[in-house]
Amino acid sequence: MSTHIGAEPGEIAPHVLMPGDPLRAKWIAETFLDNTKCYTQVRGMLGFTGTYRGERVSVQGSGMGLPSLSIYLTELLKEYDVRTVVRVGSCGALTQRVKLRDLVIASGACTDSAMNRIRFEGLDYAPVADYGLLRAAHDAAVARDLPVDTHVGLIFSSDSFYNPRPELTARMVDYGVLAVEMEASALYTLAAQHQARALAVCTVSDHIVTGEQTSALEREQTFGHMVEIALEAMLDSQTG
Repeated sequence: MSTHIGAEPGEIAPHVLMPGDPLRAKWIAETFLDNTKCYTQVRGMLGFTGTYRGERVSVQGSGMGLPSLSIYLTELLKEYDVRTVVRVGSCGALTQRVKLRDLVIASGACTDSAMNRIRFEGLDYAPVADYGLLRAAHDAAVARDLPVDTHVGLIFSSDSFYNPRPELTARMVDYGVLAVEMEASALYTLAAQHQARALAVCTVSDHIVTGEQTSALEREQTFGHMVEIALEAMLDSQTG
């Protein structure tokens, strides 16, 4: 039983969806999974296990930011032998070619966090997605003919929600970065360390350029396209 999750052995599935918001985890479990059971409420960070297409799948909240996600992800990978994790979160668009509610599938994650600089003693490690998951997610999005656009590319994992140096983030756009969020860099790094598969599929909840934004309730309960794509990719990539 881990410190911050506290689930019993066997209560968490090998495949985990990981939203930041614990209430989004609850909504996902109730909306998309069958036979769900809540396995943790420690610190209000809810986790559930159920079935999707007959396979066991868990949903675990991660909180906000790289340090918070790192705590929950490390315990999932080390204590519960989780093998596949897909982050289903929100992001802010950094370029006009990405619109509100579009999907961003992160092929890699840039960051301003010092976590990897400390880990690799100053070397620049490049955290990237698992290719099988990435390909399966893109294929699932194309097959569904979604009413929003799907973008595959770099994302920026920031340590600051209220960015004191927005001009530095804007410079990332010139090098192909599509959107900003706060977790993917740690997700990809820790998955690589533990020989697990990871992907971040994010919905654009805010637009840094235009100022458009969705409400807190919309972010919690209406980003269903990314959840469906994440679930399909998680299961289809096992045999793809």
